[in-house]
Amino acid sequence: MRLLKTVGAAAGAVGLAAIADRALESYAGDLEPPLSGRRGTFRWRGLDVTYTEAGDSSDPTVVLFHGVNAAGSSGEYRNVWDDLAEEYHVVAPDFPGFGTSDRPALDYDGAFYTDFVAAFLARYENPAVVAASLAGAYVAGALDDDDVNPRALVLVCPSTGAMPGPNPWARGVVRAPLLGDLIVDLATSRYSIRRSNADHGYYDVENAADDWLDYQWRSAHQPGAKHAVAAFVGGYLNVDLDLREALSDFDGPITVVWGAAAETTTPEEGRQLAEDVEADFVEIARTALVPHAERPTAFTNAIHGRLDADE
Repeated sequence: MRLLKTVGAAAGAVGLAAIADRALESYAGDLEPPLSGRRGTFRWRGLDVTYTEAGDSSDPTVVLFHGVNAAGSSGEYRNVWDDLAEEYHVVAPDFPGFGTSDRPALDYDGAFYTDFVAAFLARYENPAVVAASLAGAYVAGALDDDDVNPRALVLVCPSTGAMPGPNPWARGVVRAPLLGDLIVDLATSRYSIRRSNADHGYYDVENAADDWLDYQWRSAHQPGAKHAVAAFVGGYLNVDLDLREALSDFDGPITVVWGAAAETTTPEEGRQLAEDVEADFVEIARTALVPHAERPTAFTNAIHGRLDADE
């Protein structure tokens, strides 16, 4: 009898978890684009990858790649988007598995995203590139592709790894039916997202407005969201790449931007990387991993003129 009660309780808990997960997805609703502008879809490997573009298409192109985390999207650039669009033709995709792009159940990994970055950049002739955190490593890896020819790079707190790994057990647990849904729901609650922003994303989490927190939460609760999250948690989105070696062969100007309060990767690391690859180094006070979101004016002033090729 006790065994039957235990099994019944477990089944009930699983059922409630499934109901709660479906309820959260329903409550999150369809996700609208986080940036203003013209919407486009890039068909790649059978996936619909969405992007937004703004500015005069005859102006020099700047492609912006967002950082990778459980609630990542191109909305990371929301506070600098309009200013950049006044001078450039700006384009920002949502990575596959994130934002408004398709989120199928794939084995996402760093090589997959590096290939995506190469394919997306190959659509443009001599674009400048702005890339944050892990996306900086994907861009560096894509430079080996003959069809990728950026005129300039701005890398914001670039990193080759965000989580220890690869860890197949961690990825498997998060991808598991029901249990994985429950784990992701807990890890991407509003409380958890705000805590993550406060812990390492922002110098002052009050700079992340409530509407942005809400968008992050809704993004993290879209159907299929757990698959890329599982790869991230399991360390599969890391890349086996020497940033210094990859960037040293780049002919154009490189600017490395760092938040002065960043801790997961420190300004000291950024300064050394910039020195090693002969890049300009810019440190922005009172910011952490997302200086472009936290102090947008300081960021746009810091990169002014750095998105153009050397004369």
